[in-house]
Amino acid sequence: MLELMARSGMRVGEVLNLTIQNPKSGRAEETVYVPRKIMARLTDYVRDRNISKNDKIFPISYVAAWSMVSKAGKMVDIELRPHDLRRHAATYASRSGTPIEIVSKVILRHADLSTT
Repeated sequence: MLELMARSGMRVGEVLNLTIQNPKSGRAEETVYVPRKIMARLTDYVRDRNISKNDKIFPISYVAAWSMVSKAGKMVDIELRPHDLRRHAATYASRSGTPIEIVSKVILRHADLSTT
């Protein structure tokens, strides 16, 4: 779950509402770019746990997800919040040469470039 947020730029609520068939973030439907390596791991995770089409992939609460991220940060002696993982995805892409327009519109899915 943490790697998915850190590499795809998904918000914690988007990850928690993710199902095999229909990832949602409050909008009717939204497409999220997920790196191939992360998608392969997610596919294995779903298969190994026999998660069905309409089940949430990560059936935990928002508070539990926040706690998981915080504990992961403490393991490496940093203060970490879920949104920091989203920022990491954007920073990683930008520093790897991805144009800011792609970071903004594809990875972060901002409506306005100035938000990025």
